[in-house]
Amino acid sequence: MPTINLVTELPGPNSKALVARREAATPRGAAKLTPVAIVKAEGAAVTDADGNTLLDFAGGIGVLAVGHCPPNVVEAIQKQTADLIHLCAIVGTYPSYVEVAELMNEVTPGDFPKKTVLLNSGAEGLETAVKIARASTGRPAIIVFEGAYHGRTNLTLAMTSKYGLFKKGFGPFAPEIYRLPFPNIYRRPVGMTEEQYIDDCIARLEYAFTSQVDPSAVAAVVIETVQGEGGFIATPPKFLGRIRDLCTQHGIVYVADEVQCGFGRTGKLFAVEHYNIAPDLIVTAKSLAAGMPLAAVTGKAEIMDGPHPGGLGGTYSGNPLACVAAVEAINMIRQPEFLERANQIGARIREHLLDLQAAIPLIGDVRGLGAMMLTELVKDRDLKTPASDETLQVTTECFKRGLIAIRAGLFSNCIRFLPPLNISDEQVDEGMGVIAEAIRVVESSRRAVAQ
Repeated sequence: MPTINLVTELPGPNSKALVARREAATPRGAAKLTPVAIVKAEGAAVTDADGNTLLDFAGGIGVLAVGHCPPNVVEAIQKQTADLIHLCAIVGTYPSYVEVAELMNEVTPGDFPKKTVLLNSGAEGLETAVKIARASTGRPAIIVFEGAYHGRTNLTLAMTSKYGLFKKGFGPFAPEIYRLPFPNIYRRPVGMTEEQYIDDCIARLEYAFTSQVDPSAVAAVVIETVQGEGGFIATPPKFLGRIRDLCTQHGIVYVADEVQCGFGRTGKLFAVEHYNIAPDLIVTAKSLAAGMPLAAVTGKAEIMDGPHPGGLGGTYSGNPLACVAAVEAINMIRQPEFLERANQIGARIREHLLDLQAAIPLIGDVRGLGAMMLTELVKDRDLKTPASDETLQVTTECFKRGLIAIRAGLFSNCIRFLPPLNISDEQVDEGMGVIAEAIRVVESSRRAVAQ
């Protein structure tokens, strides 16, 4: 039986009414992907206020690796609410806080003593990682990369690359942030081989230590192992290896941002495990706690101990409810069969996309790692002209048919696939069928206009 079941047009009247109330009560800057109001969800399916059932290929933007409302997580949260809802880890200690920290120290890459601090969000985690790196090294500068997304706080906005959507009107931003080219192989200069392009990006990285900032002033290099908002671009192994070598050589803290690409999304617990490289600090959030607000910075104990007592923490950081959810999620995702299933999902999505690419000129590239898959839409495959408007049209057509799909990329011309990793093969095929239909509708419209 199909999962998608539409009993009204989308959005239905009840969704329209609730969304209208939202728009009246909240600022326009707090935008929304779809005009639908969701009241219930399970696995990869969501039910709206009108009784329509939709398939969710957004997964809370990468938050729901274990799916909507997994029973063991729900039970753990319910049990915890009867015992302790809040204490504040600044005030005292409770079991689930310690258990999450111990689990993170155990499962993150690196054969060295580790410590973990818990926060509320990915942005807070990245900001905390920078604080730790600066305190540990006594240095101010941070190196980040084009295409990066690290958050929406003032410091992480300074670190984030995409200006128009995230940064416009919000400056001035925090200083001592140095942005360098990131090797986006699909958009490399014409005539350059992949190897030449990666070597050129490495040369620019090394040159920046003279032209922009001396390595003795650099506290950290912060890089997404797989860029998320930037378009699901996996860092080339040679490039990431050179970053690891340079950080070791110059006493710079290598910070892996795995907020979106971590916790099983790429078919390994952490994306950096594909590279056999251990970061000094690794930042996680999103799927860490099955939908509850929790982030973590985990890393070398001597670096983590850099800040003075009282320099880290927050009122809600490591809340008991979020922590018990994280214990359940971590133990689910770390299982080999769960990670293998993620790889199977990714392979199935990739096969669908490659078939579409062979038939539809609008699809310029198919890429990703594990179940972190994406397709980039272009108006011209040779020129690689971003098809940004067409991408929005595709996601709109998907929504009309009961599939929630989201965009990504510097040019907002990519469709990213972040379904819950407990999705069935039948649901993958059903959703990809909707994707295919939506892309064909937009392609036909584009050809009709061209004629």
